[in-house]
Amino acid sequence: MKLLVVGAGAMGRWFGSTVDADLAFADADPEAAVAAADELGGRAVPLDGDEVFDVVCLAVPMALAPDAVEANAHRAEEAMCDVTGAMATPVAAMREHLPDRERLSLHPLFAPQNAPGNVAVVADESGPRGDAILDDLTTAGNHVFETTPAEHDEAMETVQAAAHAAVLAFGLAADDVRDEFATPISAALDELVAAVSGGTPRVYADIQSAFGDGTDRVADAARALAMADPDEFSDLYRAVARGRDQTDNHDPAER
Repeated sequence: MKLLVVGAGAMGRWFGSTVDADLAFADADPEAAVAAADELGGRAVPLDGDEVFDVVCLAVPMALAPDAVEANAHRAEEAMCDVTGAMATPVAAMREHLPDRERLSLHPLFAPQNAPGNVAVVADESGPRGDAILDDLTTAGNHVFETTPAEHDEAMETVQAAAHAAVLAFGLAADDVRDEFATPISAALDELVAAVSGGTPRVYADIQSAFGDGTDRVADAARALAMADPDEFSDLYRAVARGRDQTDNHDPAER
């Protein structure tokens, strides 16, 4: 398989290292493409080139996906896929610009350094190239599961936008206290804050832009908790417990 990865960042390199292919990289930063190619034994090609590949994979920021699909459709002879992190927008763009070719949208639900893990997939137009990619992902130890663009993007409002906002909000609200005061819950939150804040701000900002309804729900929930009287707070607590199929008899000392 002759593969072009557009985007030589961490996710593009992960994809290139996972799929068995004759590999090439293109990037807005030519030096990044050269570095990725040197690391993985491929080659660097111009971002605006016309060389044709069996498969083109887009590993670009979510907001750039539609333009990247249009700009690279002529370079994909048989298939195009993306690992941008959103699905509805790139799938729609691929349907428009590659109606007669295989189309695959992938979302690795982990940072590349934490691979392998779960990979959501929309096989919008399946075929041998897409099947080979999915086989390679599975062989690498990933759990590949099917979804739809709508289901995926709605889920990201919770598992990404809302989760990140809740963790970062705790990081912004928390005072610096002695370690001896830490509880199991606060210690776990501190670890999550460290994990989220150790990433790339632009990536997290893009997630908020794409799936921001989840963040709005976190803000609404925090406001409801802050304004609740004891009875209202108890009702909100029980609503969460019911939603998680738990009981309301936890010992606060365990927290």
